Amino acid sequence: MNSSSSPGTPTAPQASAAATEPGTLTPLSRREIADLKARAQHLNPVLKLGKAGLTPAFVASLIQALRDHSLLKVKFIDFKDERHALAGRLALEAKCHLVAVIGHVAIFHLPPTAPVTKD
Repeated sequence: MNSSSSPGTPTAPQASAAATEPGTLTPLSRREIADLKARAQHLNPVLKLGKAGLTPAFVASLIQALRDHSLLKVKFIDFKDERHALAGRLALEAKCHLVAVIGHVAIFHLPPTAPVTKD
């Protein structure tokens, strides 16, 4: 085991390999997280998770909103005690970054995809 890295911390080759696999996101750096949190500070929640819970329709709405905005907030009206677990699950299902959970609000980010060019 490499003494310069802690367990669970990917080394540079593993991180770059994961970034090249389709459907995977490269991890955000601390600087990127700080920048995204600063940008999200002035945003209003786009979606609110209420009594219906985490339904497929809610996940589809989150995915569409991320495609439209790339950075958004989701407010937890209900399930406040489970917000951390639900936010992580939402990020996995939507294949996006969970930037932070602050209070009853989660911040999600989906990097913009490269534009498709026609030759």
